[in-house]
Amino acid sequence: MSKISPVTGHYVDVDVDGLLYKVFYLENGTGQPLVCQHTAGCHNHQWRGLLEDEEITENYRVIAYDLPRHGKSDPPENTEWWTEEYKLSADHYAHFIVALCDALELENPIFMGSSFGGNIALQLALRHPDRFAGVIPVEGADYSPGFYLDWWQHPHANAAQVCASGVWDLMAPQSPEADRWKTWFYYSQGSEAFRGDLHFYSVDHDLRGKLADIDGDRCPVVMLTGDYDYLTTPEDSARTAAQIPNAEFIEMKEIGHFPMSENHAVFRGYLIRALEVLQDKASKAVATS
Repeated sequence: MSKISPVTGHYVDVDVDGLLYKVFYLENGTGQPLVCQHTAGCHNHQWRGLLEDEEITENYRVIAYDLPRHGKSDPPENTEWWTEEYKLSADHYAHFIVALCDALELENPIFMGSSFGGNIALQLALRHPDRFAGVIPVEGADYSPGFYLDWWQHPHANAAQVCASGVWDLMAPQSPEADRWKTWFYYSQGSEAFRGDLHFYSVDHDLRGKLADIDGDRCPVVMLTGDYDYLTTPEDSARTAAQIPNAEFIEMKEIGHFPMSENHAVFRGYLIRALEVLQDKASKAVATS
């Protein structure tokens, strides 16, 4: 029996907002594209359990990319990026994801992101309802203030240890110890982009008063949040979903802020439910059209 994973990795050129990126992504499976965004300061390694999940990849082409400046995706190729401070904006983040889907020629994709990826999922539903078959914001909310802090990159702090320690506290104690340590390890590798990611998360992302403008019929929204997440609480996500037409919220029990890597075995059950909800909404939309 082969021990070689079916997951494959590729680079693709993405041209967006005048910047050229060499973007690395992992993929596996066939069917409707399921595009996955990692958490702030991390990389697509978080989605390995999903990429190797035979039940899901039988029906979905799972694509997990490294956002530029993360993992194996470099900063832009055509500018002196080191001369400017990195501050991720909602506009550029959304433009990039649409450009990536276009570069990969994806038809009818579902977008799923976690944490700052969950927040951009909401932005995509608002900005590009016709580009996505639906979005699954994981650990997302309309507003997440307070985490754009200088000490993420302070010279007197070991950023890798600080980030990893914060990650540990955000996971559920019921999650397997080995998986919790793997999630900690991903963050202990450090990322200069972490603070810049949190500029989007805590400063530029604010959908308060705009959620009702999301067309939940054209782009259905199913939100997932773990009950051990104190960064984005289930109450935050439930409040957000309640203001989006046709949206649904599912609280995930005994799991925290990094569900896909801290406990994929539990997360996958909730994800399957979310995908079923999206399928049901798509079927109803076809029946009434």
